[in-house]
Amino acid sequence: MEITEENKLEEILRLAADEPAHRPQFCEVLLSSQVFLLGTTGVSGADGEVDLEAGSKIQIQHWEKADGSPVIPFFSSLEVLQKSINSEESYLALPVRSLFEMTQGATLFLNPKSDYGKEFVPEEVAHLLSIGISQAPSQRVVKKETKVLLGQPSNYPSKMVDSLTQLLAKHGSVKKAYLALMHDTSVDEKPHLIVGIEADGDIEKVMREAGAVAGDTAPEGEPVDLYRVNENDSGLSQYFINQTKPFYEKKWGSKLKSWFGVGKA
Repeated sequence: MEITEENKLEEILRLAADEPAHRPQFCEVLLSSQVFLLGTTGVSGADGEVDLEAGSKIQIQHWEKADGSPVIPFFSSLEVLQKSINSEESYLALPVRSLFEMTQGATLFLNPKSDYGKEFVPEEVAHLLSIGISQAPSQRVVKKETKVLLGQPSNYPSKMVDSLTQLLAKHGSVKKAYLALMHDTSVDEKPHLIVGIEADGDIEKVMREAGAVAGDTAPEGEPVDLYRVNENDSGLSQYFINQTKPFYEKKWGSKLKSWFGVGKA
Protein backbone atom coordinates (compact mmCIF):
# COMPACT_ATOMS: atom_id res chain seq x y z
CA MET A 1 0.00 0.00 0.00
CA GLU A 2 1.33 3.42 -0.95
CA ILE A 3 1.80 5.77 1.97
CA THR A 4 2.18 9.49 1.38
CA GLU A 5 2.91 12.18 3.92
CA GLU A 6 0.08 14.63 4.55
CA ASN A 7 0.64 18.35 4.56
CA LYS A 8 -1.09 20.51 7.18
CA LEU A 9 -4.13 21.22 5.00
CA GLU A 10 -4.62 17.55 4.14
CA GLU A 11 -4.36 16.53 7.78
CA ILE A 12 -6.94 19.03 9.03
CA LEU A 13 -9.24 18.23 6.07
CA ARG A 14 -9.21 14.57 7.10
CA LEU A 15 -9.83 15.41 10.75
CA ALA A 16 -12.62 17.86 9.90
CA ALA A 17 -14.39 15.31 7.73
CA ASP A 18 -14.88 13.04 10.75
CA GLU A 19 -15.13 15.57 13.61
CA PRO A 20 -16.95 18.91 13.25
CA ALA A 21 -14.90 20.43 16.11
CA HIS A 22 -11.96 20.66 13.68
CA ARG A 23 -13.90 22.48 10.94
CA PRO A 24 -13.24 26.05 12.12
CA GLN A 25 -9.51 25.27 12.20
CA PHE A 26 -9.81 23.76 8.73
CA CYS A 27 -11.23 27.05 7.46
CA GLU A 28 -8.36 28.94 9.08
CA VAL A 29 -5.67 26.66 7.65
CA LEU A 30 -7.35 26.64 4.24
CA LEU A 31 -7.40 30.42 3.95
CA SER A 32 -3.67 30.62 4.72
CA SER A 33 -2.71 27.85 2.29
CA GLN A 34 -1.36 27.77 -1.24
CA VAL A 35 -3.18 25.35 -3.52
CA PHE A 36 -2.83 24.03 -7.06
CA LEU A 37 -5.33 24.16 -9.90
CA LEU A 38 -5.42 23.23 -13.56
CA GLY A 39 -5.03 26.21 -15.87
CA THR A 40 -2.66 28.67 -17.51
CA THR A 41 -1.70 32.30 -17.15
CA GLY A 42 -2.45 32.97 -20.80
CA VAL A 43 1.12 34.22 -21.18
CA SER A 44 2.85 32.45 -24.05
CA GLY A 45 5.83 30.40 -22.97
CA ALA A 46 5.36 31.23 -19.30
CA ASP A 47 6.76 28.36 -17.24
CA GLY A 48 7.90 28.37 -13.62
CA GLU A 49 7.09 31.21 -11.25
CA VAL A 50 5.28 34.19 -12.77
CA ASP A 51 4.28 37.40 -11.01
CA LEU A 52 0.78 38.34 -12.11
CA GLU A 53 -0.17 42.00 -12.10
CA ALA A 54 -3.52 43.19 -10.74
CA GLY A 55 -6.19 42.63 -13.37
CA SER A 56 -4.28 39.81 -15.09
CA LYS A 57 -6.49 37.13 -16.58
CA ILE A 58 -5.86 33.43 -16.09
CA GLN A 59 -7.57 30.45 -17.65
CA ILE A 60 -8.90 27.95 -15.12
CA GLN A 61 -10.02 24.46 -16.06
CA HIS A 62 -13.51 23.39 -15.05
CA TRP A 63 -14.70 19.83 -14.54
CA GLU A 64 -18.26 18.51 -14.57
CA LYS A 65 -20.06 17.06 -11.58
CA ALA A 66 -22.27 14.00 -11.89
CA ASP A 67 -25.30 16.21 -12.53
CA GLY A 68 -23.52 18.02 -15.37
CA SER A 69 -22.96 21.29 -13.47
CA PRO A 70 -19.49 22.89 -13.66
CA VAL A 71 -17.03 22.85 -10.78
CA ILE A 72 -13.50 24.19 -10.40
CA PRO A 73 -11.18 21.51 -8.99
CA PHE A 74 -8.27 22.58 -6.81
CA PHE A 75 -5.72 20.55 -4.93
CA SER A 76 -3.88 20.63 -1.62
CA SER A 77 -0.54 19.63 -3.16
CA LEU A 78 1.07 19.06 -6.51
CA GLU A 79 1.23 15.35 -5.72
CA VAL A 80 -2.54 15.15 -5.17
CA LEU A 81 -3.12 17.07 -8.43
CA GLN A 82 -0.89 14.69 -10.38
CA LYS A 83 -2.75 11.67 -9.01
CA SER A 84 -6.05 13.18 -10.16
CA ILE A 85 -5.22 13.54 -13.88
CA ASN A 86 -4.42 11.03 -16.61
CA SER A 87 -2.19 13.16 -18.83
CA GLU A 88 0.21 16.06 -18.53
CA GLU A 89 -1.57 19.34 -17.81
CA SER A 90 -0.60 22.92 -17.12
CA TYR A 91 -1.19 24.04 -13.57
CA LEU A 92 -1.13 27.12 -11.38
CA ALA A 93 -0.24 27.63 -7.72
CA LEU A 94 -2.27 30.29 -5.94
CA PRO A 95 -3.09 31.38 -2.39
CA VAL A 96 -6.57 30.10 -1.54
CA ARG A 97 -7.84 33.58 -0.72
CA SER A 98 -6.77 34.81 -4.19
CA LEU A 99 -8.44 31.81 -5.84
CA PHE A 100 -11.70 32.42 -3.97
CA GLU A 101 -11.67 36.14 -4.75
CA MET A 102 -11.23 35.63 -8.50
CA THR A 103 -13.81 32.82 -8.78
CA GLN A 104 -16.65 34.26 -6.69
CA GLY A 105 -19.98 32.89 -7.83
CA ALA A 106 -18.49 29.56 -8.89
CA THR A 107 -18.57 26.17 -7.16
CA LEU A 108 -15.16 24.76 -6.26
CA PHE A 109 -14.01 21.34 -5.04
CA LEU A 110 -10.89 20.63 -3.01
CA ASN A 111 -9.25 17.27 -3.84
CA PRO A 112 -12.25 15.88 -5.79
CA LYS A 113 -10.67 12.49 -6.52
CA SER A 114 -9.13 11.86 -3.11
CA ASP A 115 -10.48 9.94 -0.12
CA TYR A 116 -11.13 13.27 1.60
CA GLY A 117 -12.44 16.25 -0.33
CA LYS A 118 -14.66 19.27 0.20
CA GLU A 119 -17.08 21.10 -2.09
CA PHE A 120 -17.50 24.86 -1.70
CA VAL A 121 -20.68 26.48 -3.01
CA PRO A 122 -20.70 30.25 -3.71
CA GLU A 123 -22.38 31.13 -0.42
CA GLU A 124 -19.70 29.27 1.57
CA VAL A 125 -16.92 31.02 -0.35
CA ALA A 126 -18.47 34.42 0.36
CA HIS A 127 -18.66 33.62 4.09
CA LEU A 128 -15.07 32.39 4.16
CA LEU A 129 -13.85 35.61 2.55
CA SER A 130 -15.91 37.86 4.81
CA ILE A 131 -15.82 36.18 8.24
CA GLY A 132 -13.30 33.34 7.89
CA ILE A 133 -15.79 30.50 8.37
CA SER A 134 -18.14 28.71 5.99
CA GLN A 135 -21.38 29.38 7.90
CA ALA A 136 -22.70 32.79 8.90
CA PRO A 137 -24.78 32.82 12.08
CA SER A 138 -27.83 35.06 12.22
CA GLN A 139 -28.11 37.47 15.11
CA ARG A 140 -31.24 38.60 16.86
CA VAL A 141 -31.67 41.25 19.52
CA VAL A 142 -34.43 41.03 22.15
CA LYS A 143 -35.71 44.61 22.31
CA LYS A 144 -38.18 44.18 25.16
CA GLU A 145 -38.52 42.02 28.22
CA THR A 146 -39.60 38.57 27.10
CA LYS A 147 -40.72 35.57 29.11
CA VAL A 148 -39.36 32.25 27.95
CA LEU A 149 -39.71 28.67 29.16
CA LEU A 150 -36.41 27.02 30.13
CA GLY A 151 -35.52 23.44 30.92
CA GLN A 152 -33.21 20.58 30.03
CA PRO A 153 -33.63 18.50 26.86
CA SER A 154 -35.07 15.03 27.38
CA ASN A 155 -33.03 13.80 24.40
CA TYR A 156 -29.53 14.94 25.28
CA PRO A 157 -27.55 16.05 22.18
CA SER A 158 -24.43 14.07 23.07
CA LYS A 159 -22.69 14.46 19.72
CA MET A 160 -23.17 18.23 19.66
CA VAL A 161 -21.96 18.61 23.25
CA ASP A 162 -18.91 16.42 22.60
CA SER A 163 -17.91 18.41 19.52
CA LEU A 164 -18.46 21.74 21.27
CA THR A 165 -16.37 20.56 24.23
CA GLN A 166 -13.48 19.72 21.89
CA LEU A 167 -13.78 23.11 20.18
CA LEU A 168 -14.07 25.21 23.34
CA ALA A 169 -11.02 23.50 24.89
CA LYS A 170 -8.97 25.16 22.13
CA HIS A 171 -9.99 28.63 23.30
CA GLY A 172 -8.28 29.74 26.49
CA SER A 173 -10.73 32.61 26.99
CA VAL A 174 -13.71 30.26 27.48
CA LYS A 175 -14.43 29.54 31.15
CA LYS A 176 -17.68 27.54 31.04
CA ALA A 177 -20.39 26.41 28.65
CA TYR A 178 -23.97 25.43 29.43
CA LEU A 179 -26.91 23.80 27.67
CA ALA A 180 -30.64 24.35 27.95
CA LEU A 181 -33.89 23.99 26.05
CA MET A 182 -35.67 27.29 25.50
CA HIS A 183 -39.14 28.12 24.22
CA ASP A 184 -40.03 31.68 23.33
CA THR A 185 -43.73 31.26 22.63
CA SER A 186 -43.94 34.70 21.02
CA VAL A 187 -41.72 33.73 18.07
CA ASP A 188 -41.13 29.95 18.13
CA GLU A 189 -43.58 27.12 17.54
CA LYS A 190 -41.51 24.66 19.55
CA PRO A 191 -38.57 24.70 21.96
CA HIS A 192 -34.99 24.67 20.69
CA LEU A 193 -31.53 24.23 22.16
CA ILE A 194 -29.55 27.14 23.51
CA VAL A 195 -25.86 27.08 24.42
CA GLY A 196 -24.56 29.58 26.97
CA ILE A 197 -20.86 30.47 26.84
CA GLU A 198 -19.04 32.28 29.62
CA ALA A 199 -15.72 33.76 28.51
CA ASP A 200 -13.31 36.62 28.98
CA GLY A 201 -12.80 39.45 26.51
CA ASP A 202 -14.10 39.57 22.96
CA ILE A 203 -15.66 36.21 22.14
CA GLU A 204 -17.04 36.97 18.68
CA LYS A 205 -14.69 34.41 17.06
CA VAL A 206 -15.62 31.78 19.66
CA MET A 207 -19.32 32.38 19.05
CA ARG A 208 -18.92 32.11 15.26
CA GLU A 209 -16.99 28.85 15.53
CA ALA A 210 -19.33 27.38 18.15
CA GLY A 211 -22.32 28.32 16.01
CA ALA A 212 -20.84 26.53 13.01
CA VAL A 213 -20.04 23.39 15.01
CA ALA A 214 -23.48 23.38 16.66
CA GLY A 215 -25.11 23.81 13.26
CA ASP A 216 -23.23 20.75 11.95
CA THR A 217 -24.03 18.53 14.93
CA ALA A 218 -27.47 19.57 16.21
CA PRO A 219 -30.01 16.71 16.26
CA GLU A 220 -31.94 16.54 12.99
CA GLY A 221 -30.53 19.92 11.98
CA GLU A 222 -32.66 21.81 14.50
CA PRO A 223 -31.73 25.45 15.23
CA VAL A 224 -29.40 26.25 18.12
CA ASP A 225 -29.09 29.63 19.81
CA LEU A 226 -25.86 30.84 21.38
CA TYR A 227 -25.85 33.21 24.31
CA ARG A 228 -23.04 34.97 26.14
CA VAL A 229 -23.28 34.25 29.87
CA ASN A 230 -22.33 37.07 32.22
CA GLU A 231 -22.51 36.60 35.99
CA ASN A 232 -23.59 40.23 36.40
CA ASP A 233 -26.60 39.86 34.08
CA SER A 234 -30.04 38.67 35.11
CA GLY A 235 -32.37 36.37 33.23
CA LEU A 236 -30.76 33.66 31.13
CA SER A 237 -27.30 34.12 32.65
CA GLN A 238 -28.60 33.48 36.15
CA TYR A 239 -30.52 30.42 34.98
CA PHE A 240 -27.39 28.90 33.47
CA ILE A 241 -25.16 29.75 36.45
CA ASN A 242 -27.53 28.81 39.25
CA GLN A 243 -29.77 26.09 37.84
CA THR A 244 -27.67 24.10 35.40
CA LYS A 245 -24.37 22.27 35.49
CA PRO A 246 -21.86 23.33 32.81
CA PHE A 247 -21.03 20.70 30.21
CA TYR A 248 -17.61 22.33 29.79
CA GLU A 249 -15.30 24.00 32.29
CA LYS A 250 -11.89 25.40 31.50
CA LYS A 251 -10.18 23.35 34.22
CA TRP A 252 -11.13 20.17 32.32
CA GLY A 253 -9.27 21.46 29.29
CA SER A 254 -6.29 22.34 31.49
CA LYS A 255 -6.14 18.82 32.88
CA LEU A 256 -6.45 17.33 29.42
CA LYS A 257 -3.52 19.40 28.17
CA SER A 258 -1.45 18.53 31.24
CA TRP A 259 -1.99 14.81 30.74
CA PHE A 260 -0.61 15.08 27.23
CA GLY A 261 2.38 17.11 28.34
CA VAL A 262 1.38 20.35 26.65
CA GLY A 263 1.21 22.34 29.87
CA LYS A 264 -1.53 24.15 31.71
CA ALA A 265 -4.14 26.31 29.99
